Amino acid sequence: MRTSRLRRALLASAAVAASVSLLAGCSSGGSGTSQQAGDPKTGGTLTYLEPQTFTGLYPPAAGFYPNGGIVNNITDRLLYQDPQTLELKPWIATDLPEINADATEYTFKLREGVTYSDGTPLDAANVVKNFDLFGKGDKTRKLTASEQINNYDHGEVVDDHTVKFHFTAPAPGFEQATSTLNAGLLANATLDKSNEDFGPGHATDIITSGPFVVADEQVGTQLTLKARDDYNWAPPSAEHQGRPYLDQINFVLAGEDSVRVGSVVAGQADVARQIEAPDEAQITGAGLQLVAASTNGVNNGLNFRFRDSRLSDIRVRQAIIAGIDRQNIVDSLFTGSYPLATSSLAKSAAGYKDQSSNYVYDQDKAKQLLDEAGWAPGADGIRQKDGQRLSLTFNEALPQPRSKEVVTKIQEQLKQIGIEVELYQGDQAAQTAASLDQDTVQVYHSMVGRADYDVIKSQFAGDNRNTLLNLNKTDGSYGDAHLEQLLQDVASKPTAPEREAASQAVQDYLSEQAYVLPIFEEPQVFGLQSYVQGFKTEAVGRPDFYSTWLNK
Repeated sequence: MRTSRLRRALLASAAVAASVSLLAGCSSGGSGTSQQAGDPKTGGTLTYLEPQTFTGLYPPAAGFYPNGGIVNNITDRLLYQDPQTLELKPWIATDLPEINADATEYTFKLREGVTYSDGTPLDAANVVKNFDLFGKGDKTRKLTASEQINNYDHGEVVDDHTVKFHFTAPAPGFEQATSTLNAGLLANATLDKSNEDFGPGHATDIITSGPFVVADEQVGTQLTLKARDDYNWAPPSAEHQGRPYLDQINFVLAGEDSVRVGSVVAGQADVARQIEAPDEAQITGAGLQLVAASTNGVNNGLNFRFRDSRLSDIRVRQAIIAGIDRQNIVDSLFTGSYPLATSSLAKSAAGYKDQSSNYVYDQDKAKQLLDEAGWAPGADGIRQKDGQRLSLTFNEALPQPRSKEVVTKIQEQLKQIGIEVELYQGDQAAQTAASLDQDTVQVYHSMVGRADYDVIKSQFAGDNRNTLLNLNKTDGSYGDAHLEQLLQDVASKPTAPEREAASQAVQDYLSEQAYVLPIFEEPQVFGLQSYVQGFKTEAVGRPDFYSTWLNK
């Protein structure tokens, strides 16, 4: 047996942990942390502003930041990932797991005395029930399997406080997966619910073991979390133990950027997420705190659906890449909180490899490539071939910072080389539906955060987010079977060096084939009142309020 081979390699490959900007009185330190001054005080209500309302609290589907911000504060996990070092540590498990040589069996010992808010025990049978659902999903209840858990077979109750998980093939990413909010543990009664029961209007029915519980929901406007007074099973490595310092957190919807910023500056709210780059100066100028936490995964960028006839020629994809001035986009729309991307992965991500030589801005080269591909300028300057205009539709990535402005910049730049860009309009539901159809959206703007090698598979694999639409789910065919195999290698190679090599092979291939254009390393940026102490984020930038307190 072995223990945490992944953990040691992850630390080595991500020697520079989550990058952070801490301004306006924040002390320098780990990932996404606010200032800390004086002895913590218990009590008080914190008002937290979100740009979008949550859509569901089922942990495997909680990657959407408004979902994750809630799930992260109401659930416990088997392991804890230190947001500063990315090291894995015990939480509900008493130690790191025992793992067999080919990473197909994981054995965890569990803490005793942990209970859910309904009084039921968090024991081995409950943990197995959680992961049997998270690992396989349930189509009859429309509950998806976690994209972070690969090759899952079944869980086994060894005794009341020991569980063993079995996999059909190596699953080296499982250890880290048990530390993420997507593996947030749920009470048995909650595990019996359907997908609709995790959605808006049902939040107070979600039973968890975390430091906060959902106490009230005003659908579409506000969610209230209250501290659990008897909470006493934080990660042993945490400086703070026992119940949370805060009594209550009000998650309030504030969709307009100006409202979030104005409310914090005016003292009407305590914390706001997604402070856009142009508003950072307003926060710091008012003497407030600005925290920018890395998301440690696949960078904010463009995904080219190469099975579309217009993008099937690599020269067209290469021309788009050469025709986009990413540095101009970053300089004109963003701040130093948004480093220019040098690969599909962030520099702080596990397995990162520099690919910047494949993403050079050169409009003359772009025009030459389009000429060679047979796309000639039409009367209005937009290129045509065989009677078809070179017109492509991009989505607006509503969860991503300034997506509309980014696409508008790209629209201006690509017009100069004869490519027309249309922006698909619509709310989150419309954008999600459109993103699944390459006849509607040919270039998909997105990102995904996760501090593990598997993040690159999560973004591009057919059985995960399938952002390139490489998998046609109607007929089961792959446009590029080799890419799919490279992605599966990341999640199935049993050793960390093999996984790192597999991740780097994917990055090489994505850039060589001109399948993606990374733009910047996306942070989560928060504005905080100066009296908000001890605020931090987990490893990919979701808020963690367990140790937060108000120094009023």
